Amino acid sequence: MKLIAAVDGNWGIGNDCELLQVIPADMQHFKAQTMGKVVVMGRTTFESLPGKRPLSDRVNIVLSTTYDSNPTGVIVCASLLELFQQLAGYPGKAVFVIGGESVYRQLMPYCSEAYITKIRGCYTADRYLSNLDTAQDWECVAEGEWQRYKEWAYRFTIYKNWLPRDW
Repeated sequence: MKLIAAVDGNWGIGNDCELLQVIPADMQHFKAQTMGKVVVMGRTTFESLPGKRPLSDRVNIVLSTTYDSNPTGVIVCASLLELFQQLAGYPGKAVFVIGGESVYRQLMPYCSEAYITKIRGCYTADRYLSNLDTAQDWECVAEGEWQRYKEWAYRFTIYKNWLPRDW
């Protein structure tokens, strides 16, 4: 299992159900990494997708105890046990955790890698990802060059979890 997110300098990931910044290269990176894979998200993240529709060409799983809808093209799991049972049906297929805060927190121990887009600066945020720079067992193993889009500087990084839990 892998995690993918864009974070600011405080590891903020969102505010009021919106991304902190929308950077086209980050959106392309997200799409390239997750296309053809399984994506796991929470209800709020799913509802923030354009048209509240599943991401195309991906298996979309919503992990939520409060989501009572079952939209076409989405698998809804109410617990980690149910999620892991569902994921067993996709052997050999990469799984990406795509948000939000609660789902990241629950699944981070099971992730072997994290693809983090770091956005320089700190912005108003009400949702955060755990700081992998200070997290035990996580190490940054790749850092791209800083790039610019409008007034934002960003770079792509990869972190490795040296002791992921089995699911």
